[in-house]
Amino acid sequence: MSKKSSKNTKGRIISAAWSLFYDQGYDSTTVDEIIELSGTSKGSFYHYFDGKSSLLGTLAYLFDEKYEELEENLERQGSCLDQLIYLNQELFSMVENSVSLDLLAQLLSTQLVTRGEKHLLDRSRYYFKLLRKICLAGQESGEFRTDMSVNEMVKLYAVAERALMYDWCICNGEYSLKSYAASTLPFFLNKFLA
Repeated sequence: MSKKSSKNTKGRIISAAWSLFYDQGYDSTTVDEIIELSGTSKGSFYHYFDGKSSLLGTLAYLFDEKYEELEENLERQGSCLDQLIYLNQELFSMVENSVSLDLLAQLLSTQLVTRGEKHLLDRSRYYFKLLRKICLAGQESGEFRTDMSVNEMVKLYAVAERALMYDWCICNGEYSLKSYAASTLPFFLNKFLA
């Protein structure tokens, strides 16, 4: 099986699972329903996942797919600061519209107790590569300060996003995540400016 084909199969399974989790809840979703919606086989499902619970850590995969999609529009967003805000607003819009609060809270809590791989912190994720690219471009253009490393900026951005998601979860989604981020994230990101 080619690498692209295996990525597509895995991606279809993940997309189907999260769609079902959102529509009918994690507990009410069965592996058979995920297989049916993804148009894959039971063998393919178990090739990539031990069971339904292993899909909880795959939300980062969906986020990265979203970032790949958004990269095409980045240059039209203006400054590097505007690009970071655009990415955040689009991601948080996706979270609000297609990831249930309970599932996001469950994912964040599993990352707290996981001893092994922490998907959200995997520095090889597309998310981190894209953030590094934007921050480096910001430094090279003189927009962003150079007394901080690109990696420090990326870490601060990622910490701010996770903090906003975590707060939204513990407040039980009583406010719009996207709107709140629109008013608070620029305050933090202004510290990146030269």
